[in-house]
Amino acid sequence: MSDNGRPAPEPPAKSAALVNFERMLVSGRDSALLRFSIGNEYLKARNWPAAVDALSYAVTLDPTYTAAWKLYASALERAGRPADALDAYRRGIVAARQKGDRQAEKEMTVFARRIERALAGG
Repeated sequence: MSDNGRPAPEPPAKSAALVNFERMLVSGRDSALLRFSIGNEYLKARNWPAAVDALSYAVTLDPTYTAAWKLYASALERAGRPADALDAYRRGIVAARQKGDRQAEKEMTVFARRIERALAGG
């Protein structure tokens, strides 16, 4: 039962892709790409905490993985953690700049500025 006396909603079923990715993980085939893929599937399922965990691990495994930084920051923002999201965007911007990934750098800069304005109250 939930707090309002109604039955708690069932957690969403895992996608076939997520089941396959998790099976790969259990078999020992861990990688930043696999964690990114798992995080992306959890985002699609709106499971923000699980997405944050998977994507955090992806950027730990490969700190230069700019797409993972972008998705990780987005997951943090959706999880209601704007300050952490801003930090992730900033770290992703540095990684993108070091790799020469101008598009990712520009995108994350725009998202970071939005959070900065929101955190500043404007």
